[in-house]
Amino acid sequence: MAGSATLDRQTTYSTGARHFHWWTVALLLIQVPVGLYMVYRGNVTNFDALTNTLYSAHKTLGLVILALVVARLIYRFAHGAPADEPTLSRWHKAASHATHWSLYLLLILVPVVGWLGISLYGAREVFGIVSIPPLAGPNQAAAEGVLLLHRYLAYLTVALIGMHIGAALFHYFIRRDGVLARMLPQAGRRDLA
Repeated sequence: MAGSATLDRQTTYSTGARHFHWWTVALLLIQVPVGLYMVYRGNVTNFDALTNTLYSAHKTLGLVILALVVARLIYRFAHGAPADEPTLSRWHKAASHATHWSLYLLLILVPVVGWLGISLYGAREVFGIVSIPPLAGPNQAAAEGVLLLHRYLAYLTVALIGMHIGAALFHYFIRRDGVLARMLPQAGRRDLA
C-alpha cells in the first residue's frame, strides 16, 4: 500500500497543483464568455450600465487570474511536477511541455496586456469604487492597438486550451494512458481497465 501511495505522488500532480489548475479553469470559463459578451453588448447598446458592469467584472477577473497564475507558477517552481507519462514518445513530451509553458505565458500576457490597454485608454475604474493602478499614461491611439493585441492573445489562449483539452481526451479515450489521471486522478488509467 505504501508503494502505491508513492507511485500516485510520482504520477499525479499534487493536490495544491490540481487546485490551482481547476480554479484557473473555473475562472476562465467565466472570463471568456464575459469578455466576448461585453464587447458585443458595448457595440450594440453604445455602452449601457450593464456593459460597464461587465467590463468591471472582466477587469477584476483578469487581475484575479493574473494573481492566481503567478501564485501557481511560484508553487510549480517550489514543488515541481510529476515525471512525464512513461508511455509518451519524445515528441509527445516536447509538445506537452511547449503547450503547458505557452499557456502559462499567455495566462500572464493576456491580463497584463489588458491592464496596459485599459491604462492607455483611461478606463481603470472598477464598479465605480476603485481605480486600478496605471501601467502607462493615457494614449487613445496606442490603447486601440494594445486592446486589439489583448483580444488576439485571448483568442490564441482559447485555441491552445482547446488543443490542450483535445489532447487530454485523446490520451484518455484513444491512447488509454495515464495522462488525464495526472490532473484528474478519479479518471484513472484506462489501459488498466
